[in-house]
Amino acid sequence: MAMTEEQSRQVQFYLNSLSPELVLSGLRFAYNRQMAAEGGYLMPGRKSLVKKETHMLSQDQARWRLNNWKTMIRTYREKGYSYPTISRIKQEIKKVAARKTHAA
Repeated sequence: MAMTEEQSRQVQFYLNSLSPELVLSGLRFAYNRQMAAEGGYLMPGRKSLVKKETHMLSQDQARWRLNNWKTMIRTYREKGYSYPTISRIKQEIKKVAARKTHAA
């Protein structure tokens, strides 16, 4: 895909203005985001991380996670989640564990 002259000027401006480390960092981010979008697993933001970890949990799975919370913290930290995100995940897991099941 060819760039327009305006796009070419913008790229040149940024290449001249930013350090090589910043340019590479930005390109790496953009590439990873593009791959995630194409792969169908782009979930930006904390809310999506919380949803990703909690929306498919059964009540039993949620209870197990709460009973083994220290293990879960270690798992979430290995995934790179921050403590505020982990706290939000725990709040949602508590809601799942507490919800009443509806008998048919």
